[in-house]
Amino acid sequence: MTRYPRDMIGYGPRIPDARWPGGAKLAVQFVLNYEEGGENCVLHGDAASEAFLSDIPGAAMWPGQRHWNMESIYEYGARAGFWRLHRLFTERAIPLTIYGVASALARSPEQVAAMKEAGWEIASHGLKWVEHKDMPEAEERAAIAEAIRLHTEVTGEAPRGWYTGRCSENTVRLAAETGQFAYISDTYDDDLPYWREYGDRDQLIIPYTLEANDMRFATAPGWVTGEDFGSYLRDAFDTLYEEGQAGAPKMMSIGLHCRLIGRPGKIAALKRFIDHIQGFDDVWCPTRLEIAEHWAEHHPHQRRERPSAMGKGDFVARFGGIFEHSDWVAAGAHDLELGPAHDTATGLHNALCRVFRSADDARRLGVLTAHPDLAGKLAAAGRLTAESSAEQAGAGLDLLTDEERETFSRLNTEYVDKHGFPFIIAVRDHDKASIMAAFDRRIGNDRETEFAEACRQVERIAAFRLKDLLP
Repeated sequence: MTRYPRDMIGYGPRIPDARWPGGAKLAVQFVLNYEEGGENCVLHGDAASEAFLSDIPGAAMWPGQRHWNMESIYEYGARAGFWRLHRLFTERAIPLTIYGVASALARSPEQVAAMKEAGWEIASHGLKWVEHKDMPEAEERAAIAEAIRLHTEVTGEAPRGWYTGRCSENTVRLAAETGQFAYISDTYDDDLPYWREYGDRDQLIIPYTLEANDMRFATAPGWVTGEDFGSYLRDAFDTLYEEGQAGAPKMMSIGLHCRLIGRPGKIAALKRFIDHIQGFDDVWCPTRLEIAEHWAEHHPHQRRERPSAMGKGDFVARFGGIFEHSDWVAAGAHDLELGPAHDTATGLHNALCRVFRSADDARRLGVLTAHPDLAGKLAAAGRLTAESSAEQAGAGLDLLTDEERETFSRLNTEYVDKHGFPFIIAVRDHDKASIMAAFDRRIGNDRETEFAEACRQVERIAAFRLKDLLP
C-alpha cells in the first residue's frame, strides 16, 4: 500500500468562513523575528559564522572564525532596528508576534522587557537560529525541549506558538508531540489556519510567509528598495481584502526582521503600508495566538474517517458498492498512491474511476450488467441495493403508472437485446420525463457509442454516491 503524505487539497473549494471578530474582511498579522544573538557564531559553540539573511552579498560561512561584519549587522538589528520597530508598532497600537530565538532572547533582556511591556506575544523560534535539516531526530527533540525551557526562564512564560524556520522534515511533528503549542507555523501552504493530526494530538497550523517577508531584501530575486516591499504588501492586502468582501475572509502574514526592515531606508515603506491598512475599519490586526484562540473556538477540529488511512478490508467494505456490486474497483483504488487529496468525494472518485477506466472491456461490462433495469423486476420485488433504490425513488421511478411501467419494461428489453447490458443513467440528474427522453434517444445508438455512454453514467452515479459519504 503506497500513501502520499503531502496534502495537495487543503480546503479546496470548501473554504470556511473565518468569522473574524467584528466581521473583519481580513486578518493582517505582523511577525517580528528576533534572531540577533542566536545566529551561527563560534562564540555560541557553532562550527562557523552565519551566512543567512544579511546585507553582505554572497555571504559564506567562515569555519572556525568569527565574522566581524556579519556579527555587526545582526547587532544592528538588536541595537537599533528593534527599537525603531518597537516605536512604530506601539505608536500605531498594532500588537506583534515575536518569533524569539531562545538563546537570542536570553542575550537581550532590555528588548524582552519592552516586548512584554507592549503586550506582544513572544512565540518560540527555536533554541538557536541554525539549520535543522541534517539534525538527528533525538537531537532536534532535545533542542525543542531546551528552547521551551530557556524561553520560559527568560520571559517568565512558556511559549504558546512555535516556528523553527530552518526546519527539518521532523520539526512540525516533534513540536506537535510536545503538546505545548496552541499553533505551529512551519508551513507556507494556505491563507487560513488548519488542523493536522499527530497521533492523539490535534495540532493547529497557522501558515507563515516567505514572500510577504522582508527577508527578500537579502535574497535574489528580492526587494531592492523599500517601495518594492511596500508595493507588494499593498497588492497582497488589496487582493485578500477583495476576497474577504466576496465572503471568503483570509489571513495575511507579514514577516519582519530587526536587522532588515529596521533600516531607515526600508521601514518608510512599511509605515506607508500601515497607513494604507489603517484606512479600513474592517481589518483585524491580531497576534498569532489571538488567531489560534479564535480558530480553536470557532473552527474546532473534528476527526473523520479518511479513506487514505483505512485498511484494505474496511476500505472495500465501505466503498465496494460505489461501482455497483464491483468490489474489485475499490480494491484496485486502495492499491493506488492515495493521500489526503483522495479523502474527499472528488478525490476518491478519481481513484475509483482510474481503476474502472484501466480495466478491460469484459470487466467493465461486468460492472454495467451488475446494474439493475430502471423500474424493472428487481425494483418491483424490492431487491435493489439501498443506493439504487434511493436513486430510483428520487426520480419518481417507484411511483409509475401501469402504462409507464409497461413502457419501461418494453424499452428495457429492447435495449438489453440490442446492447447486451441494462440502460444506465444517473437518475439524480433527471426526472421521469427526461429519463424517458434519454431512453428513446440512446436506444438507437450503436453498441460502441452506448457502451462508452453507459460507462460515463456509471462514473456519474459513483460521484453522487461518494458525495453522500465524503466532503
